[in-house]
Amino acid sequence: MSGFVQAAAGVLLAVILILALGKEGKQTALLVVLAVVSMIGLLAVGYLQPVVDYIRRLAEISGVDQQLLGVVLKAAGISLIGEMASLICADTGNATLAKGLKLLSAAVILRLSLPLMERLVELLEGILGEV
Repeated sequence: MSGFVQAAAGVLLAVILILALGKEGKQTALLVVLAVVSMIGLLAVGYLQPVVDYIRRLAEISGVDQQLLGVVLKAAGISLIGEMASLICADTGNATLAKGLKLLSAAVILRLSLPLMERLVELLEGILGEV
Protein backbone atom coordinates (compact mmCIF):
# COMPACT_ATOMS: atom_id res chain seq x y z
CA MET A 1 0.00 0.00 0.00
CA SER A 2 2.90 2.37 0.60
CA GLY A 3 3.69 2.15 -3.12
CA PHE A 4 0.26 3.55 -3.86
CA VAL A 5 0.76 6.46 -1.47
CA GLN A 6 4.15 7.20 -3.02
CA ALA A 7 2.66 7.06 -6.52
CA ALA A 8 -0.19 9.38 -5.51
CA ALA A 9 2.35 11.82 -4.08
CA GLY A 10 4.37 11.56 -7.30
CA VAL A 11 1.28 12.30 -9.37
CA LEU A 12 0.48 15.36 -7.26
CA LEU A 13 4.06 16.59 -7.61
CA ALA A 14 3.85 16.06 -11.38
CA VAL A 15 0.63 18.10 -11.49
CA ILE A 16 2.31 20.93 -9.58
CA LEU A 17 5.31 20.79 -11.95
CA ILE A 18 3.05 20.83 -15.02
CA LEU A 19 1.13 23.82 -13.63
CA ALA A 20 4.42 25.60 -12.92
CA LEU A 21 5.61 24.98 -16.48
CA GLY A 22 2.56 26.73 -17.86
CA LYS A 23 1.72 26.98 -21.54
CA GLU A 24 5.35 27.55 -22.54
CA GLY A 25 6.40 24.14 -21.21
CA LYS A 26 3.86 21.98 -23.04
CA GLN A 27 6.49 19.63 -24.46
CA THR A 28 8.19 19.17 -21.11
CA ALA A 29 4.81 18.66 -19.47
CA LEU A 30 4.02 15.88 -21.94
CA LEU A 31 7.31 14.16 -21.05
CA VAL A 32 6.47 14.47 -17.35
CA VAL A 33 3.02 12.95 -17.98
CA LEU A 34 4.52 10.05 -19.97
CA ALA A 35 7.09 9.36 -17.24
CA VAL A 36 4.47 9.38 -14.48
CA VAL A 37 2.04 7.21 -16.48
CA SER A 38 4.86 4.73 -17.10
CA MET A 39 5.61 4.66 -13.37
CA ILE A 40 1.94 4.08 -12.60
CA GLY A 41 1.77 1.28 -15.18
CA LEU A 42 4.75 -0.51 -13.68
CA LEU A 43 3.31 -0.17 -10.20
CA ALA A 44 -0.08 -1.46 -11.38
CA VAL A 45 1.55 -4.56 -12.89
CA GLY A 46 3.03 -5.34 -9.50
CA TYR A 47 -0.35 -5.03 -7.81
CA LEU A 48 -2.12 -7.09 -10.46
CA GLN A 49 0.36 -10.00 -10.51
CA PRO A 50 -1.19 -11.78 -7.47
CA VAL A 51 -4.62 -11.42 -9.10
CA VAL A 52 -3.35 -12.98 -12.33
CA ASP A 53 -1.71 -15.80 -10.36
CA TYR A 54 -4.97 -16.46 -8.52
CA ILE A 55 -6.96 -16.52 -11.76
CA ARG A 56 -4.47 -18.99 -13.22
CA ARG A 57 -4.81 -21.18 -10.13
CA LEU A 58 -8.60 -21.13 -10.45
CA ALA A 59 -8.27 -22.01 -14.13
CA GLU A 60 -6.09 -25.01 -13.28
CA ILE A 61 -8.59 -26.22 -10.69
CA SER A 62 -11.56 -25.78 -13.01
CA GLY A 63 -9.82 -27.21 -16.06
CA VAL A 64 -10.20 -24.08 -18.20
CA ASP A 65 -7.84 -24.00 -21.16
CA GLN A 66 -4.83 -21.80 -20.35
CA GLN A 67 -4.86 -20.38 -23.89
CA LEU A 68 -8.39 -19.07 -23.39
CA LEU A 69 -7.41 -17.54 -20.07
CA GLY A 70 -4.45 -15.88 -21.76
CA VAL A 71 -6.79 -14.30 -24.31
CA VAL A 72 -8.90 -12.75 -21.56
CA LEU A 73 -5.87 -11.39 -19.72
CA LYS A 74 -4.34 -9.99 -22.92
CA ALA A 75 -7.63 -8.34 -23.85
CA ALA A 76 -7.83 -6.69 -20.43
CA GLY A 77 -4.25 -5.46 -20.77
CA ILE A 78 -4.82 -4.08 -24.26
CA SER A 79 -7.96 -2.34 -23.06
CA LEU A 80 -6.19 -0.67 -20.14
CA ILE A 81 -3.15 0.37 -22.17
CA GLY A 82 -5.28 1.62 -25.04
CA GLU A 83 -7.47 3.65 -22.72
CA MET A 84 -4.49 5.25 -20.97
CA ALA A 85 -2.75 6.09 -24.25
CA SER A 86 -6.01 7.43 -25.65
CA LEU A 87 -6.47 9.72 -22.64
CA ILE A 88 -2.94 11.06 -23.10
CA CYS A 89 -3.68 11.75 -26.77
CA ALA A 90 -6.90 13.53 -25.86
CA ASP A 91 -5.15 15.61 -23.17
CA THR A 92 -2.60 16.80 -25.70
CA GLY A 93 -5.33 17.95 -28.06
CA ASN A 94 -5.20 14.96 -30.41
CA ALA A 95 -8.80 13.77 -30.13
CA THR A 96 -8.69 12.12 -33.54
CA LEU A 97 -5.64 10.09 -32.59
CA ALA A 98 -7.33 9.15 -29.32
CA LYS A 99 -10.39 7.83 -31.15
CA GLY A 100 -8.21 6.02 -33.67
CA LEU A 101 -6.33 4.33 -30.84
CA LYS A 102 -9.60 3.23 -29.23
CA LEU A 103 -10.69 1.79 -32.57
CA LEU A 104 -7.39 -0.06 -32.92
CA SER A 105 -7.67 -1.43 -29.37
CA ALA A 106 -11.17 -2.73 -30.08
CA ALA A 107 -10.01 -4.35 -33.34
CA VAL A 108 -7.07 -6.06 -31.63
CA ILE A 109 -9.32 -7.34 -28.83
CA LEU A 110 -11.81 -8.71 -31.36
CA ARG A 111 -8.99 -10.46 -33.21
CA LEU A 112 -7.68 -11.91 -29.96
CA SER A 113 -11.19 -13.08 -29.08
CA LEU A 114 -11.53 -15.36 -32.09
CA PRO A 115 -10.41 -18.48 -30.16
CA LEU A 116 -13.00 -17.70 -27.48
CA MET A 117 -15.73 -17.27 -30.09
CA GLU A 118 -14.71 -20.53 -31.80
CA ARG A 119 -14.83 -22.36 -28.46
CA LEU A 120 -18.26 -20.88 -27.75
CA VAL A 121 -19.57 -22.09 -31.13
CA GLU A 122 -18.18 -25.58 -30.38
CA LEU A 123 -19.96 -25.60 -27.02
CA LEU A 124 -23.22 -24.47 -28.60
CA GLU A 125 -22.92 -27.13 -31.29
CA GLY A 126 -22.38 -29.72 -28.57
CA ILE A 127 -25.40 -28.56 -26.61
CA LEU A 128 -27.68 -28.27 -29.63
CA GLY A 129 -26.47 -31.59 -30.97
CA GLU A 130 -27.57 -33.29 -27.76
CA VAL A 131 -31.12 -31.89 -27.84
